[in-house]
Amino acid sequence: MAERTTRSANKQSGGTLADRVTTALMDQVRGGVYPAQTRLPTEPQLADQFGVSRTVIREAISRLKSEGLVETRQGSGTIVLARQINTFRIDALGGQLEVRAVQEVRSGLESEMAALAAARRTEAQNEKIQRALRRIDDAVADGEDGVAEDMAFHRAIAEAACNPLMTSLLEFIGRAWHDVIKITRSNEARREDFFRQVESEHAAIAQAIARRDVEGARQAALRHMHASIERIMAAEQDQ
Repeated sequence: MAERTTRSANKQSGGTLADRVTTALMDQVRGGVYPAQTRLPTEPQLADQFGVSRTVIREAISRLKSEGLVETRQGSGTIVLARQINTFRIDALGGQLEVRAVQEVRSGLESEMAALAAARRTEAQNEKIQRALRRIDDAVADGEDGVAEDMAFHRAIAEAACNPLMTSLLEFIGRAWHDVIKITRSNEARREDFFRQVESEHAAIAQAIARRDVEGARQAALRHMHASIERIMAAEQDQ
């Protein structure tokens, strides 16, 4: 059944590769191909199955997590959840007000996550944040959009805050969070100045967390969120 779904996904004409892989995997999870508490195939296996890059697979898995269908467990891989979470969704983020609303929610949440991460993070969690930051640059250098890597960076900060409710809230806004990051990464691909600004803002957050600067991390995250809103508005005016 998985093979039939894969072939069907590859023949679809609409959407990006990540859209098609996400839809196919959702169908497989909801259709019982991968029952609750079972493990999805590894990234290389899924990449081979769908004939796409591992970056596309990472983005698809990220979307499944945002939809509350799976979770990643250290040492166990990606596990299908028994009780699938109802996530808040905005299926089409087309207007400034919708995008701004999501970013305003993220501003309060992510500034506190960064502050708590600076106060509570372990050395292993700090290294995960720094590694996630480097992977954004690696993805862009490889010609990818960096959406999955950007989300992984923010998720690593959420995990370092050591407050599971914060991680759940970040995942709860689900697809809207993913779509906003996709919009911002797309803008950065067109504007070198935007890309450099985001690179600097991400680095400031990571550096403050690394040196355990609680207030510095909070303010760096707030500046990043507020600046992202301004960049979105500026990009729409340019169009």
